[in-house]
Amino acid sequence: MPEHSRELIKQKKFTFDMLSDPGNQVAQKFGLVYEFPEDLKKIYLQFGIDVPHYNGEDSWTLPLPARYIVDRNAKIRYAAVNPDYTVRPDPAHTITALREIQS
Repeated sequence: MPEHSRELIKQKKFTFDMLSDPGNQVAQKFGLVYEFPEDLKKIYLQFGIDVPHYNGEDSWTLPLPARYIVDRNAKIRYAAVNPDYTVRPDPAHTITALREIQS
């Protein structure tokens, strides 16, 4: 939800744009949506994690963590996607990719 994004941007002092994607509409177009199976929904609810409430809509879906660098010609120059949200690309890889684009 946009309000969650704004809060995170303020808290982390981000200086870049962050996409709010209600209903995971953009993520769906990129094939980056994870739908919770029934047994996992129950576990999340037992821990008080209500994904539909947080997302502001009824689906039990989350976007897969993804990082893209898109150049000014709309060409994807770097992509990293992993369904395990705990596995993220090293920021150094992203910085290297950005430097390669600039050169």
